Amino acid sequence: MATYKNGSTGDDVVRIQKALKDAGLLQGEPDGVFGGQTEAAVKQLQTNSGLPADGVVGPATWAKLFPGDAAATPTPPVGDLNARCLALTGSFETGRRAPDCFAAMTGNFDGQGMSYGALQWNFGQETLQLLLQEMFAKHQDIAAKIFGGSLGQLQQAVNGGKEAALSFAASIQDPARKTINNPWKQMFTALGLTPEFQAIEVNGAAAYAAKGAGLCRDYRLWSERGRALMFDICVQNGGIPDKVKGLIQEDFGKLPLSLSAEDVEMARMRIVANRRAEAANPKFIEDVRTRKLCIAEGKGTVHGINYDLAQQFGLALKKVDAGEAG
Repeated sequence: MATYKNGSTGDDVVRIQKALKDAGLLQGEPDGVFGGQTEAAVKQLQTNSGLPADGVVGPATWAKLFPGDAAATPTPPVGDLNARCLALTGSFETGRRAPDCFAAMTGNFDGQGMSYGALQWNFGQETLQLLLQEMFAKHQDIAAKIFGGSLGQLQQAVNGGKEAALSFAASIQDPARKTINNPWKQMFTALGLTPEFQAIEVNGAAAYAAKGAGLCRDYRLWSERGRALMFDICVQNGGIPDKVKGLIQEDFGKLPLSLSAEDVEMARMRIVANRRAEAANPKFIEDVRTRKLCIAEGKGTVHGINYDLAQQFGLALKKVDAGEAG
């Protein structure tokens, strides 16, 4: 089942908050954002129930909140292959599974003002402005519903140039904790959970998707997981250097001719995963390896989160549809 912890968002978090409120453990109205107060209430529930008080809603805590209710099961993201690849890489990048990764946000921890979305587009590099401007142009009515009377302030910042955007970001966050304050956090969370803005994020990642599709052709990978692997390499690592390409092709040539098509695909993905990891900064080799092998194998644990690509993201070892071949 899905797990819920500080930083999670969505309808299931609303359910959790309502149950905690009904139990007298949480004050205020449920807002779908799992923050410090919700975490403290969960810990109190766990203590009262004799469970480890870690503040995380897993199967045991869910059962205490909703006796007799089936555990929540994550639903694979809908959308085309590019959307599902972004959902997976966005989960790795933000530590939050889809759809929450599309609404992930951080403050000015890196000098970029504010970072947002599955790939953490930001104001400092002027990438977040483009996504927000597209939202305003295509879905002004939805933006107005979400941001209400604050929409004008946001639009002025987004359209006023880099310094205006950075100044706005500074005004809506805690400078010490580098976190976005409410109500802006709640509004940006709501924005990222709309299908309209998620589609804009997918469009914003189109260059990575196209480059990843090209790498699949170069390395003769035909599966959805192969596409997800190359997309993730383009995002996290920028691609595959020529010196690594030679090593990969050499390893490919050593594969037994007796392997089935599926076994060849798996073996090639493992080779790409390991060779690309070995070429990374020494500090990050094992992190890159774990992430890439998780995709190659279809399952794994990355940054303490368990992944099952077929179940959670609809990414399987099956041939990419002709319409999505790129």
